[in-house]
Amino acid sequence: MLVVVILLAVNLLNYMDRFTVAGVLGRLQDYFHMDDKQAGMLQTVFVIFYMCLAPICGYFGDRYNRKFIIIVGMAIWITAVALSTLVGRDHFNVFLLLRGIVGIGEATYATVAPTIIGDMFSGSMRSTALMVFYFAVPVGSGLGFIGGSAISLWSGSWQWGVRFTPLLGMIFFVFIIVVLEEPRRGQSEYAEVEHSTIWEDLKYLMSVKTYVLTTLGFTFVVFCVGAASWWIPQMMTFAYGILHHLDDVPKDEVAHISVIFGVITCSAGIVGIVAGTSLSQAWKEGKWCLRVSPTADPFVCAAGSFVATPLFFFTLLIASHSLNFAWALMFVAVTSMCLNWALNMDILMRVIVPNRRASATAIQTLMGHLFGDASSPYIVGFISDAIRGDESSSAAKYFSLQGAMFLPNVVLVLSIACYLWSTLHILYDEHQAEMDMHG
Repeated sequence: MLVVVILLAVNLLNYMDRFTVAGVLGRLQDYFHMDDKQAGMLQTVFVIFYMCLAPICGYFGDRYNRKFIIIVGMAIWITAVALSTLVGRDHFNVFLLLRGIVGIGEATYATVAPTIIGDMFSGSMRSTALMVFYFAVPVGSGLGFIGGSAISLWSGSWQWGVRFTPLLGMIFFVFIIVVLEEPRRGQSEYAEVEHSTIWEDLKYLMSVKTYVLTTLGFTFVVFCVGAASWWIPQMMTFAYGILHHLDDVPKDEVAHISVIFGVITCSAGIVGIVAGTSLSQAWKEGKWCLRVSPTADPFVCAAGSFVATPLFFFTLLIASHSLNFAWALMFVAVTSMCLNWALNMDILMRVIVPNRRASATAIQTLMGHLFGDASSPYIVGFISDAIRGDESSSAAKYFSLQGAMFLPNVVLVLSIACYLWSTLHILYDEHQAEMDMHG
């Protein structure tokens, strides 16, 4: 499990880095004189670079040394983040480019690391290991908000709020070199691994209906999560301005709101991932008065989106009247949206053969980002600017963001349909994968 802990730590730092920028977004907007559309572009450019390299990393990850791929990716990530903190205020485009290069570094890790875990464990042990690995999503996101905001407030500059992740990354870079040993592909399942071309891989992946449907469901959830993680702290800041009749919210209060959102993201994410994996395992084994169901994984994913949809809607409506109530609703909504993080990858491992899992992970990542969190921050920012016009009051900023955020709320509904549809195919696809692995 030491390898899983190290992989978790690096994944944690990756997600922390993504959201330190969101934690210091207000300071960045002041520093580079950005509007909402440009601020949303920061995340969009990062994810565009990320998703463009992900399929390439998936191809190499199914064929070459995965440890070497991770080492190269970490070196690129650490260097690009460090350089981005040295950019002058008149060179926003350079900062934008470096954030994109950070995405290249992180893509190498995100597509390869889960497949190493998949080759080390099987069955319930693999589900548990993936659950631990994906703790990085909520914990890293939350710590990124908290750390970026708190350190920038303490230091008086956004730069130090961004620098602390590559400093920690250098420590785990050494651990990856010294400790990580790559398992043989298909080792945990005693699978016979065959070589194939990229076109054969793509044709195979598109034929697995469970994979296609859960990829779509995942993408719709990521669209909502990406928009929320980028814009909810800003929206809550404007809601605070409405409640206290302020157009210029004090910086310490902005930092406080970022910390609250970070704590909610972190704690709700942990609860969601543990609850999702535990509920699915219990359901598959017939525990807790549940009837045995081998299709529990996609059902739990669908249930998470079903619960999150109305809660997220009411969060948007209530924030300008009661921040505390809105935070409570947000906690449960985020918890529900996080039920699927580990389960989605577990489903992929069940229905995809070992020598195509890195490619499957890469394509799922590509789709999730291209039509998910690469698009949503920019789209929401664009709609918000269009609704607000020339108004600059807290009320105008709040209600324009509120109106724009209803779009990802609607998109979340589509994930329910995709996950439910996948329950009709998962048993056949899992059986087919077993046949392909063992002849």
